[in-house]
Amino acid sequence: MHLRLSILQLLLIFSVASNAQQPAGKLFIIGGGNRTEALMKTMIHTAGLNSNDYIVVLPMSSSEPDTSFYYIYQDIRMVCRNPVANLNFTTEKVSNQQWLDSLEHAKLIFITGGDQSRFMKAVLNTPVFAAIHKAYNSGATVAGTSAGAAVMSEHMITGNELRGDTTYHSTFGRIWNGNIEFTEGLGLLKKAVIDQHFIARSRYNRLISALAAFPQLACIGIDEATAIIVHKDKATVAGNSQVVVFKKPQGLTEDPKGLIKWKDILFSIYTDGDSFELD
Repeated sequence: MHLRLSILQLLLIFSVASNAQQPAGKLFIIGGGNRTEALMKTMIHTAGLNSNDYIVVLPMSSSEPDTSFYYIYQDIRMVCRNPVANLNFTTEKVSNQQWLDSLEHAKLIFITGGDQSRFMKAVLNTPVFAAIHKAYNSGATVAGTSAGAAVMSEHMITGNELRGDTTYHSTFGRIWNGNIEFTEGLGLLKKAVIDQHFIARSRYNRLISALAAFPQLACIGIDEATAIIVHKDKATVAGNSQVVVFKKPQGLTEDPKGLIKWKDILFSIYTDGDSFELD
């Protein structure tokens, strides 16, 4: 017996297979700065919390994790009465099964600001990393602000320059090829690189450098008090300011001094309520 499938049937099979590979959860990525009550309400609504759901805060980006937890706890309490757990996974705690179970079953996971490299040092190649992914794949919303936004990408911007004056600055003085340092992030966001505090700190040079390093990805700069909500391959903007997106550079090259140049790119600016595709 020969099995013959129509083109429509084949497309349906491929569509189902593709959707099956997509995480069931969402990302709520805040560019840092003030978290308004309206933005926090949007985050809680995005997570779809029921009365028996709880929230986990991961403060490992911060050098003062208890203080970091305190401030996000106050913001959450403005808009939500669900239980909030502070899970500061130190070296001694990364294999604590009770904490890992709590993390895996949280409906909302929030990663605080601070230093993204500090956070990844705490979780990379540990059961915590796997637990975050399991929660996200199962339908949890993973949120983060500032450093907690940067860690969402597979290729994470550290903020360090690799050429010339390598003293840390919030902006880059030149647009050199090979000048931006990346390390491994959580990889929850595969199709984009995230930069934060974007407009407030004028990080255009830094994001242009990121686009030159990964021209196949969308490079997204999120300003303060603003977030993108990512579900599958679509991002929606929420908050008071703007989101800048660089994509698809044409004629990317460099001059003999290593200065980046290209002929054209897709350059978009979005505000509250706007949506865009990550592809």
